Amino acid sequence: MGSILVGHTDSLFGNVPIQGAKNSALPILAATILCTGTCIVNNCPDLSDVNSTVDILKALGAKVKKEKNCITVDSSNINSYIVPQEMMTKLRSSILFLGSVVSRMGKAELYLPGGCKLGPRPIDWHLKALSDMGLEISLQNDMLKCETYGKLKGTQILLPLPSVGATENIILAAVLARGTTIIKNAAREPEICDLCNFLSSCGARIFGAGSSTIEIIGVDELYGTEHNVIPDRIVAATFMSATAITTGKVTLLNVVPKHLKSISKVIKKSGCMISTTQDTLTIESSGEIKSVGKVITDPYPGFPTDAQALIMAMCTIAKGNSEFVENIFENRYKHVEELLKLGADINVVGKKAIVNGVESLYGNHLKAKDLRGAAALIVASLAAKGETIIEGSEHLDRGYENFELHFKNIGANIKRI
Repeated sequence: MGSILVGHTDSLFGNVPIQGAKNSALPILAATILCTGTCIVNNCPDLSDVNSTVDILKALGAKVKKEKNCITVDSSNINSYIVPQEMMTKLRSSILFLGSVVSRMGKAELYLPGGCKLGPRPIDWHLKALSDMGLEISLQNDMLKCETYGKLKGTQILLPLPSVGATENIILAAVLARGTTIIKNAAREPEICDLCNFLSSCGARIFGAGSSTIEIIGVDELYGTEHNVIPDRIVAATFMSATAITTGKVTLLNVVPKHLKSISKVIKKSGCMISTTQDTLTIESSGEIKSVGKVITDPYPGFPTDAQALIMAMCTIAKGNSEFVENIFENRYKHVEELLKLGADINVVGKKAIVNGVESLYGNHLKAKDLRGAAALIVASLAAKGETIIEGSEHLDRGYENFELHFKNIGANIKRI
């Protein structure tokens, strides 16, 4: 377990290239086992979660070659339907192998997934949807034993909520199913569209990605392709929050500004100026943060839950009060306890958190408890007087590539210890 040392930083200036999206890369890598040929995935971030996904692909029999941000997967000789328990429990997105493995092999044995402990994130919707498509499922001591007894069958599925993971799993199961699958109340996130674009380039027939209704017409076979992963909007939000809380001007390279619309809207309320081109976003801050009012997390195109902790960190020194309402996960305020150690004034009642801006934050010894919380603590620590040590740098490595290096390059006082 490592730590990050952060010193007070007066300003951030320069350009930051934004990495490929973790939440696109992981389902796309899981999807490569559906293809009979070789897939080349470019702009794939170098993360511990990606490495864990590569390990699963290899365990299933795929040949994988990883060179910097390019991963080549040859799944022509997939020979296993079992995902080892120690691999499943390393990351939440491992459950996506359920849809792809049963679609390719007709059966699957895997365990309940791991990842950040953000409260209940039931996979019941995944299981019910695939069961409706003809998958027989039994749970034995945290092991899911699944079998199709022939091809899965297309059907109409209504999701209780627009779950990203459930939508992805259904798509992965449906592309090679017999007949047509229609997902109602589907997730609309850009990462869903990226997965569908990848599968379509492999020969899948998918319509309506990005809307609440997705139609998948099953095909007999998928082929290899080459695909570029979209930029990571939460990594972009991290640098935007950090720039806002310090005095400075930073340009984010390789972004899709429309993916950042809900985040930009909130940060503009803080008093920052934001300008965009087709693939860049520039944020300029005076360092004097205003209250952003009420921030409510919701499925895309609403404000993303993954950015909630980042914006809250920014608001700790804002003039006035800001209110946060967390509608996605029950246990996503773990960072609050650590922000209080810096001198923040935050009151949590149920799913609401009221942030009363303070004049100054002060360095302390903190412990990160999840991925986005770790990044939020660093954002706040940049504005704190003195030095802050944040334990748990391994959380950052799950979602950020060269985190401290990119921050150093724009003037942050930060190093790994």
